[in-house]
Amino acid sequence: MSIFCTLGPSSLNKKFLTFLEKKKYIVSLVRINLSHIDFEDVEKTVKLIKKYCSIPICIDTEGAQIRAKVNLNIKKKIKKGSYFDLYKKKGSFNLHPLEVFDEIRKADILNIGFEGLIGKVVSKKKNLIKLKCLQEGILENNKGIHVENREIKINYLTYKDKKSIQLGKELGIKNYALSFTNTLKDLKNFQNLLPNQNKIFKIESKKAVKNISKFFEFESNFLIDRGDLSKSTGVEKIPVIQRKILKEAKKKKNIKISIATNFLESMIVNPYPTRAEVNDIYNAMEMGASNLVLAGETAVGKYPKECVILLEKIIKTYSRYK
Repeated sequence: MSIFCTLGPSSLNKKFLTFLEKKKYIVSLVRINLSHIDFEDVEKTVKLIKKYCSIPICIDTEGAQIRAKVNLNIKKKIKKGSYFDLYKKKGSFNLHPLEVFDEIRKADILNIGFEGLIGKVVSKKKNLIKLKCLQEGILENNKGIHVENREIKINYLTYKDKKSIQLGKELGIKNYALSFTNTLKDLKNFQNLLPNQNKIFKIESKKAVKNISKFFEFESNFLIDRGDLSKSTGVEKIPVIQRKILKEAKKKKNIKISIATNFLESMIVNPYPTRAEVNDIYNAMEMGASNLVLAGETAVGKYPKECVILLEKIIKTYSRYK
């Protein structure tokens, strides 16, 4: 059992990276999330990590996900019943990748981010979509968007993913994660692109859950991202899906399942976890998880160091009493 640690504004500094170096017996991977970093910053980020920390780096792709693109300084609360606009150009609110705009239809329901924002498309023109807010929430940059009740096909890698993977190879990065591994074709394409590197395939959609048995026949390293997966399946189904995948993995040899999202979510703003979070971590280990992933907790949280220390304590306590 080990920890994967996501790096971001709260942790990409000498102090935290030096701390992680002392924890490399329990932190086995540090993660760069391409969804939250510009390509122009990838190289300097890798070099900064390597300067202070020898833990292996994983480049985590954007993958086949729709995201909101807004002015970086905007964080706007949208109230229920109000209207907001989506443009087919770089402006106050557009989509990434931009070509997805043409696939959006009138009456589509867009589930935006994890703060509850839901909008219904009430009209569509050539370069403008108008949405009515069905459930209030926060609109801000890079939030994932799930179109309810239908699939929109997107390339399994973005242009930034491809450039970053090539750069990663040049910089000696050995670990890569494919976000939104939806089909066997996605999995095999990623295998062919990175034949000599370590690969992690992320389970983040209904389609991926449906194909998990096929995936297990061809690969052995997976990650259940419970955040984006909950948008596709419904949050109430996450414990069932997690248990089902881990149970099926146990029947196979050498299948490793990492689990991510919300383990210590409250510690993004508070120095202590909830008892429910600690219990969630214990249950994940009891079900057979191979690795636990800290995401927002260490990327943008106020207490990244404390999160690593606490998660290590929980893992050690579980190992002692199991």
